[in-house]
Amino acid sequence: MSRDTGKEKHIKKKITVLFILVALLALCSSASAQPSKIPRLGYLTAASLSAFAARTEAFRQGLRELGHIEGKNIVIEYRYAEGKLDRMPALAAELVRLKVDVIVTGGSPTTLSAKEATVTIPIVMAGDADPVGSGVVASLARPGGNITGLSTLATDITENDWSF
Repeated sequence: MSRDTGKEKHIKKKITVLFILVALLALCSSASAQPSKIPRLGYLTAASLSAFAARTEAFRQGLRELGHIEGKNIVIEYRYAEGKLDRMPALAAELVRLKVDVIVTGGSPTTLSAKEATVTIPIVMAGDADPVGSGVVASLARPGGNITGLSTLATDITENDWSF
């Protein structure tokens, strides 16, 4: 079984950041008549901070490369379930209460929790293995609702490389 090369992983991270930025830009441009506000991004993961530190930093770096500096022109609300999937619904609901502009997720349990928490806040999934099979989206061609993102359709690779 082949694993992603470093270059392929870098490309996947760039694509994920691009999806998030498109969602943020759409939100910001629709509110152009209002005073400008700093976008708030919700980052929801089933992992622990320590287990996910490298990916979190890569995510921040990708945003910085595109001109989004945490604490300066973007706020990121991190929520880590510490491997306890039963905490996911409460963490997703907390992000909704904080009125984040976009929620970033990865893996079906995380995305499903966000989906159950909101139908209005855009959700960007990063590398869900089978979003149709898990009920996250209606179809890949027409996901419907407020969810978009990436699907690898390779459960054995996704669970190891993208599971948040």
